[in-house]
Amino acid sequence: MSLSTELHDLTVTELAAALRQGHVSSVETAQHFLHRAKTHADLGAFLDVNEEVTLRQARAADARLAAGTAGPLEGVPMAHKDIFVTKDFTTTAGSKMLEGYRSPFDATVVSRLAAAGAVTLGKLNCDEFAMGSANENSAFGPVKNPWDTTRTPGGSSGGSAAAVAARLTPAATGTDTGGSIRQPASFCGVTGIKPTYGRASRYGMVAFASSLDQAGPLARSAEDCATLLSSMCGPDPDRDSTSLDVPAEDFTRQLNEPIDGLRIGVPAEFFGEGLNDDVRAAVDAALKQYEALGAQLVPISLPRTEFSIPVYYIIAPAEASSNLSRFDGVKFGHRAKDFKDLTEMYEQTRAEGFGDEVKRRIMIGTYVLSHGYYDAYYLQAQKIRRMIADDFQQAFKVCDVIAGPVAPTVAWELGGHGNDPLADYLADIFTLPASLAGLPGMSLPVGFGAGHMPVGMQLIGNHLTEARMLNVAHRFQQATDWHTARPPV
Repeated sequence: MSLSTELHDLTVTELAAALRQGHVSSVETAQHFLHRAKTHADLGAFLDVNEEVTLRQARAADARLAAGTAGPLEGVPMAHKDIFVTKDFTTTAGSKMLEGYRSPFDATVVSRLAAAGAVTLGKLNCDEFAMGSANENSAFGPVKNPWDTTRTPGGSSGGSAAAVAARLTPAATGTDTGGSIRQPASFCGVTGIKPTYGRASRYGMVAFASSLDQAGPLARSAEDCATLLSSMCGPDPDRDSTSLDVPAEDFTRQLNEPIDGLRIGVPAEFFGEGLNDDVRAAVDAALKQYEALGAQLVPISLPRTEFSIPVYYIIAPAEASSNLSRFDGVKFGHRAKDFKDLTEMYEQTRAEGFGDEVKRRIMIGTYVLSHGYYDAYYLQAQKIRRMIADDFQQAFKVCDVIAGPVAPTVAWELGGHGNDPLADYLADIFTLPASLAGLPGMSLPVGFGAGHMPVGMQLIGNHLTEARMLNVAHRFQQATDWHTARPPV
């Protein structure tokens, strides 16, 4: 193996094995990826890199490898979406409001991965407070898609997806509120999974919408995602009230089980008007591949899919308006320099610190929660949310997993939606329903569409069925090589 040319092509699983066997050291590996991150800084994927901290962690990993006390991810470098607080790196959430902020503690997801031996390369760019579908809302500039740098990598975890696709890191963390792991994974040709709501602790995750936000990994394969998720998940009730009291588990345990007789639900609503032909062709071909592997396609209906956009864009902004009220210039973060009194300090601080999309969602959220509109909008949206969840439970009576497109199109050009936020919102039509229902969902590469841009297929499972869903994805990836394709970068 030539480290200078091939080290970054190893998967997490392969790299962990190479480190345990002594073929390469953690310090060498970290230096290699730090160099790649610096070389490809023009992608805009990284917001903070601290070589001293990374190499210190790598040296500690090498010591544990030598002592025979290595964890499952010992010495494997990875990077974190800048929505997770970290004590050794700045945490901005992609916003000027938190520019330069350093947390006194690590998020639970970060600390659990560190306990498994992972080495942190740095923090990754994202839409401001995770609000966006194109990674163009970051206060520190957009992220570019490594398959075509004139296009979006998707959002809000666009920095994570782009960094994994460009081989700047073997894996990355992301968060998914309405599709923010799955959609950028699809646009960048990598694999990403959002587990069941509550599987991964939200402690230390800068909150956007508390009933929807969930952490998950992005990597190049389902096998890697299963390994990472095994270290990320587990109960955290003392610090996160939304954490499920479900024991941590090994999500790799079912990877190689056969899928003969697997019932794959195909929702009619995911293949209707609005789905581009190139995306449909790639997903249809993937479904045929599943049939060749012994699975059975079952027509199903998710009749309230069309309501997921208005429901989400009432509930999520409502929760955002509450969560972001803490950013007032008093305790931490940005504070305006010129103000006459406390009220003006609040106003000036928020006007300067928040970007347009964040302000838009705060205003929408405050409006739907206001007196006279709560019952008409927010309460009704919560009722329809329950109906959307019920639709999934009806579907799972006749199928084991649901499959369909992640997004209606491949990645669009940066700035392609101009000043039309509704265009971005509509791109979330296929990812929102699973988020509203709290279900696990993932994206895996299944081909290419217009402009030779990646197409992802979405798998949705019932609650707490991540291991089975990862098995379904892994078996597909054993039979195909879409997930091994490399972008020009």
